[in-house]
Amino acid sequence: MTIIDRPSPNFEKRPAGSSIDLLILHYTGMQDGVGALNRLTDPAAKVSAHYVIDEDGAVYRLVAEAMRAFHAGAGSWGQISDVNSYSIGIELIHPGHEWGYRSFAAPQIAALIALAQEILQRHKIRQRNVLGHSDVAPSRKEDPGELFDWAALASHGIGLMPPGGGISPSAQLLPGAEGDEVGDLQVALARYGYACPSTGSYDLRTFAAVSAFQRHFRQTRVDGIWDGDCAARLAWLLAQV
Repeated sequence: MTIIDRPSPNFEKRPAGSSIDLLILHYTGMQDGVGALNRLTDPAAKVSAHYVIDEDGAVYRLVAEAMRAFHAGAGSWGQISDVNSYSIGIELIHPGHEWGYRSFAAPQIAALIALAQEILQRHKIRQRNVLGHSDVAPSRKEDPGELFDWAALASHGIGLMPPGGGISPSAQLLPGAEGDEVGDLQVALARYGYACPSTGSYDLRTFAAVSAFQRHFRQTRVDGIWDGDCAARLAWLLAQV
């Protein structure tokens, strides 16, 4: 794979004793690739990623993998409260939801698969820890979103994708619900890794976590409502842990 070096000044050393356990995928959410690369390499912006992949498949390296890039903000996953310190971040050039959300280009996905396979092999990252920005920051982010082809990545050994279909999507739990069922859902989502405190109330944080789960694992219907189809997918994922 040919990688173009485009150094960003926006990085720092990883904390002593930290290990690379997460691979986080983003979209740039900007109108074009030139603007995105300029921002990710602008010292005033204080944002970066380890890699950027353009829609034509070109791969740019902005930050060395050994360093801590600034791509996930205040994200968390499971017991990891500082995602940047334990992750590698890949940005995909894409307009995002703000500038005309669309499917991701085939050459871009092909380049991502090749790069991600190398990263997972280098760092022994677990499949469950291949995540989207929305997974680690469900209340703030929605990228790479419901049109990102997570299934294609899973078919190449990058991340997990539960089987779907055959289970009624009829609503089981709605926002505003209270009680033990909600508490059990929150515990299950948190067990997988989502930031979802167990309150017994289907609150805004639970709605955000459910929506993020759907964007990744049940993309055909992203409504923040927990149903039997979602429950079956989460049970499958937990069985892989």
